Amino acid sequence: MQKAVVFVCVMAAGGAWADANWTPQTSDQITALLTDRGLVYERARQRFYASGRTLYKSGQDSWGYWRAEGDQYCSTWPPGDGWECYGLELSSDGQSVRFLGHAGDISLGRFAE
Repeated sequence: MQKAVVFVCVMAAGGAWADANWTPQTSDQITALLTDRGLVYERARQRFYASGRTLYKSGQDSWGYWRAEGDQYCSTWPPGDGWECYGLELSSDGQSVRFLGHAGDISLGRFAE
């Protein structure tokens, strides 16, 4: 359940996402990109608060925690206490990010603002 909350995988990315060039982000860049911003996924939304809390909405609210560490985005979702970390890349137009899992899974999000 924990991974399902973190990632909404997109099987067939189209449009700008498919054509974008992606740049890996450092911990500082990840923090600057996500703090007090929201992302829209294919079937969900997520907001990243400066407090380290994150709200994931996909039918119901799910509150977790996030941070940037070791040049990766990391999150945890109670009642679990383990952190899952992912690479984060920014699209060339600065409007989208993609999260890269260790197993090759990719999740795409577009900034809500």
